[in-house]
Amino acid sequence: MKPKLPKLPDLKLDVDHRIPASWDFDTGVGLILLVSDLHREAMDKAPWADYLKLRLADFPKSANPILISGPRGTRTSIGFVSADARGFKALSQARALLAPLMAERCRKVNVISLLDLPGTACIMAEALVSAAYAALFQLPRLSDQPEDKPPLAAMNFYGEFEAADFRYAKATAEGNNLARWLTQLPGNYLTPSIYREYAQALAHQEGWEVEFYDCDQLEQMKAGAFLSVVQASPNRDAGILQLRYRLTGAEERPLALVGKGICFDTGGSNLKTGGSMLGMHGDMQGSAVALGTLLALTRLNFPAPVDCWLALAENHIGSRAVKCNDVVTALNGTTIELINTDAEGRMVLADTLALACRKPPRAILDYATLTGAVVSSLGNRMAGALTNRRHWVESIIQAGEHCGERVWPFPYEDDYDDDLKSEVADTLQCRTAGAGDHIYAARFLGRFVDKDVGWLHVDMASTGTHKGGLAHIPSDIQGFGVRFGVEWFNRVIAE
Repeated sequence: MKPKLPKLPDLKLDVDHRIPASWDFDTGVGLILLVSDLHREAMDKAPWADYLKLRLADFPKSANPILISGPRGTRTSIGFVSADARGFKALSQARALLAPLMAERCRKVNVISLLDLPGTACIMAEALVSAAYAALFQLPRLSDQPEDKPPLAAMNFYGEFEAADFRYAKATAEGNNLARWLTQLPGNYLTPSIYREYAQALAHQEGWEVEFYDCDQLEQMKAGAFLSVVQASPNRDAGILQLRYRLTGAEERPLALVGKGICFDTGGSNLKTGGSMLGMHGDMQGSAVALGTLLALTRLNFPAPVDCWLALAENHIGSRAVKCNDVVTALNGTTIELINTDAEGRMVLADTLALACRKPPRAILDYATLTGAVVSSLGNRMAGALTNRRHWVESIIQAGEHCGERVWPFPYEDDYDDDLKSEVADTLQCRTAGAGDHIYAARFLGRFVDKDVGWLHVDMASTGTHKGGLAHIPSDIQGFGVRFGVEWFNRVIAE
């Protein structure tokens, strides 16, 4: 049976600027204390002052967070918060504070701020809510066994939390949960046709307009780059799905989200070997993040129009599969000499970007688990970025630091094109060997983006998974990019 689209977990949130005179809470209620790392003496005026002083003496000063039991057994996480806590640091600390209380199966968590900076308190509150929604979310599990759901149902915030933006935390959490949920689904539970059904059901629910370009239409449009990837597929269910978000009837140029949606990647004629094919059902994570970003923007009533383009396909092996040195013609007329059929992501993205530019958008943000080279460059803690707008570079870094999903730009210089020259076509698909494939992939994709359109390419192969989670996300699958997309588009419209 096909799993149902996920919903945001129920979690009641309350804010009270008064700090309780007594911290003796009912059984099953956990406590998080937020204390300035520079002003720990703030605890001296707390109801448990003497007890806290005694208990904290058992821990080194560097310990952070600290988990103790209160006088009546209240499980308590104490976080010493720095004045510069924000982004990745705040989200990571929030998960560390909340995780032990979730493990203790607390049904309610009270958060008390002893911080002297209201802005920092609000940042930590938003981070704690984001961490709670991520921890409460149940990834799809195809089993008749009942799920062990955490009982946390409420969080109460005491202190100067009035300016906390829980609406943003909820919206981005819902988008991230959707992205992780789709990525977790096995390949036989998320074929291109099933994926399209999910996206169309969501579009109906959210009021988005929908258009699907199937293989027949793509053949008429001469989208040879996309079609070269799906040539050996046993089912003609691949295609490019466009979703349109419009808050008002304004006709201004939309922003565009583009996502690589390879539902399974065998590598094609360049067949993956050994364990390299494991996890390739997750090669659609870029499209899931694009879809999750669109959902988050919708929840936030984003003022500008947005188009979301999902390149939905599978890369199969078979007698009809394309071969190395074949030449195909892309939708914009560019001829491409194939070098490696396992570099299929840039092929489906090429025609999707060209299609998105037929009516040039205001700006394009694309997501793709594209290259192993970006993993070699960055590890698994931040994504790589390349852009055709040099003046965006510093803003890209700042956007990632602010939202907690860190992104680091790489050079986008035209002399790299010299290494992609083909003797028989306009360009090589990729190089035959050598380092820097993430840069060459971006230079290749840039051929299909209108020069008048600002374009940001996020190679998220380095953030698709991280063992044990990262920042506020507790699962290996990260759904990385939703928070960044919301942050980036807000910066674009503010220019």
